[in-house]
Amino acid sequence: QVQLVESGGDSVQAGGSLRLSCASSAYTGNFYCMAWFRQAPGKEREGVARIDSAGFTIYADSVKGRFTISQDNAKNTLYLQMNSLKPEDTGMYICAADEIRCGGLLVGNFGYWGQGTQVTVSS
Repeated sequence: QVQLVESGGDSVQAGGSLRLSCASSAYTGNFYCMAWFRQAPGKEREGVARIDSAGFTIYADSVKGRFTISQDNAKNTLYLQMNSLKPEDTGMYICAADEIRCGGLLVGNFGYWGQGTQVTVSS
């Protein structure tokens, strides 16, 4: 069973930066897709960014130009560099992966999930 473990969440002020990491128990090069989602209290889980096996990336409009997703297969780790953070970026950030397909940033497209790491941005 694949395990995904996130880290790097913290409380920061608006305008600050964070780098999240997602360590995989399996070789990340075997995944067709890896992604970051986030979920705020009382809200649905939303896709933030995803990267496919060719390195092609897509981002939610709300984070374009501020967040960068990357993957290091030698370390079996997925990253999310977050700059110019805003209070509306607050939430639990959750790593996801799938070894069968790579579609859009939809929850149903991913078979493996982590537990999440909390990001809180204050104004």
